[in-house]
Amino acid sequence: MKYVLVTGGVVSGLGKGVTASSIGLLLQACGLRVTSIKIDPYLNTDAGTMSPFEHGEVFVLDDGGEVDLDLGNYERFLDLTLTCDNNITTGKIYQHVIDKERRGDYLGQTVQIIPHVTDAVQEWIERVAMVPVDGKEGPADVCVIELGGTIGDIESMLYVEALGQFSYRIGPGNFCLIHVSLVPVINVVGEQKTKPTQHSVRELRGHGLTPNILACRSTKPLEENVKAKLAQFCHVPAENIVTLYDVPNIWHVPLLLRDQKAHEAILKGFNLLGVAREPNLKEWTARTEISATLHDPVRIAWLENTQALLHASVACRRKLLVDWVAAGDLEDVTAKEAPEVYKAAWDLLKGADGVLVPGGFGDRGVQGKILAAKYARENKVPFLGICLGMQIAVIEFARSVLGMVDANSTEFDPETTSPCVIFMPEGSKTHMGGTMRLGSRRTYFNVADCKSAKLYGNVAFVDERHRHRYEVNPDMISQLENAGLSFVGRDETGQRMEIVELPSHPYFVGVQFHPEFKSRPGKPSALFLGLIAACRHSNTILQNNGHVVKPVTNGMSNGHVMVKTHQNGHAFKTSNGLLNGVYSNGNGVHL
Repeated sequence: MKYVLVTGGVVSGLGKGVTASSIGLLLQACGLRVTSIKIDPYLNTDAGTMSPFEHGEVFVLDDGGEVDLDLGNYERFLDLTLTCDNNITTGKIYQHVIDKERRGDYLGQTVQIIPHVTDAVQEWIERVAMVPVDGKEGPADVCVIELGGTIGDIESMLYVEALGQFSYRIGPGNFCLIHVSLVPVINVVGEQKTKPTQHSVRELRGHGLTPNILACRSTKPLEENVKAKLAQFCHVPAENIVTLYDVPNIWHVPLLLRDQKAHEAILKGFNLLGVAREPNLKEWTARTEISATLHDPVRIAWLENTQALLHASVACRRKLLVDWVAAGDLEDVTAKEAPEVYKAAWDLLKGADGVLVPGGFGDRGVQGKILAAKYARENKVPFLGICLGMQIAVIEFARSVLGMVDANSTEFDPETTSPCVIFMPEGSKTHMGGTMRLGSRRTYFNVADCKSAKLYGNVAFVDERHRHRYEVNPDMISQLENAGLSFVGRDETGQRMEIVELPSHPYFVGVQFHPEFKSRPGKPSALFLGLIAACRHSNTILQNNGHVVKPVTNGMSNGHVMVKTHQNGHAFKTSNGLLNGVYSNGNGVHL
């Protein structure tokens, strides 16, 4: 087993996750099998209880693991199915060590950071690296490890020590360290400054790790004299210094690495140059190039899930324009307090070809989401509701069509007399972490002639990933269906609602699961495909049993994202990374 470690220096948010994913893709293109591990130094057991404002959206795996978004990048880029063990956190490691101590596994030793915790980290890495995640038998050839945070952070020190020991133990021919750093440009003089990277590498080497490759983030390609200076002071050959400069979207990053021969530097260190082939990225290159050729726009009023929209938009040959509308800005209270903001939000919603209402927790913006669902339903605008978005659609229908003025979820109003959405009986109200209905679950279609079943290819069931505590109240299903809603997909018991449609509407679909988690660049989600195809009455919708008729050359499924920004022009973090810079999908909006 060969190991590639990706670390970051100077500042956070440089794009280590996309770099690690791109390295993995490049090695895959050379004919190697790849697996991935993300190390998050926080004390949380997982990302499930962390605020998305602080840490970004949670990504859910097939086995129910609630993990960092970087694992979503790994799965999308490399087409892997990872497990919760592919995400190491300090909380998991400490719990593992404490459990061993309580069992007496340490035989009376004084349990310490070194060697017990650092050994636990190394054992975890080696164990998980051997587990196949690509659907084939046997272990992968290369494991790409991303160390979260920035070198010098106190939280990551134990991992730096553990990985230093690990690299020494397995030997230099089996270990390659790629350090992602920043080479800023001072605007006044326009000079690329190497000192931050020099200091970062010096700190890294002081802890026993020496980089084999420098991946330098900068606005433009590094000048040759800058490379020479970095090589001299960081003890890295100039040919092993690559620039990750600003590009239109993240799909360009593997191509940047390929063009700068990053794969050759890695393979040479692993003594695999005679084994691996030249990287075959023809399909990926075509997918990247098409992003500049799409002109027919489709505008989606959005809260999140840009990646899944992106995958679907090019499959339908549409240029994706995303308007993020702050749900709270659609509410009456905003009309009184900030009428200009209220008008701008409604203008965006009414100008959209389709509406996406995603999952979420808490009552912030719920009334605005209900109003968005009502607008889409009454005006025949294509609508996709995910998790909470599905529940919102049901609540809105009960209020507007059935006349249940106080219809609500018990999450938002425990005393409602019309509980359309209720707490699941198996859920815990005392413990939050890992107690939701999580991971891959099966949904059976009980209505064959429905849009969702056709989009999935007329299969009897689908397996999609879930993350929820509340469900549509089964006691109200008959009443809702008699009024026109159709719950076309249910769980194996037939009592838990999974997919709802409004048959009289061109495309009004709500799902309890999260289809975005399994969307891939070459394999767009069926329901996102349906949403994009339904916009502006595309001639590709629901033809040929739900498959898009228009072929996409070379399997291309990516487009250029145009996003308006309502954040005073500043970049802010979303599930795609920073909206400005090399790991951007455009210039952005926030709903």
